[in-house]
Amino acid sequence: MITYQEIAFTAYPVTDIARARKFYEGILGLKPNAPVKPDAKFIEYNIGSGCLAIGSSPNWPPSNDGPSSALEVTDFDAAVATLRQHKVEFVIGPMDTPMCFMATVRDPDGNRLTLHHRKSG
Repeated sequence: MITYQEIAFTAYPVTDIARARKFYEGILGLKPNAPVKPDAKFIEYNIGSGCLAIGSSPNWPPSNDGPSSALEVTDFDAAVATLRQHKVEFVIGPMDTPMCFMATVRDPDGNRLTLHHRKSG
């Protein structure tokens, strides 16, 4: 069984991080939630208890299909086990990043959905 705490983030794919940052930071006034490295491909902006993110990846092009949401799970390993039990194909991961664990799947209509677990600290 998977239990949820909150929506971890909503992410929008972008083709040019520098151009996107000018919009999200320069125009919308958002502040990155961590120092941004020059070669960053993913940037998060905390907004209240939620998070908006932008990311650039060749296998994640922007489209008119909308953003992707990530659901914060309490037990990432159990969530992955549940997905595997149901033979759900992973689009990304499962993966261990410096800040979180995440795995992306598709819903029956092809929409991407990420299960996410923040690391402490």
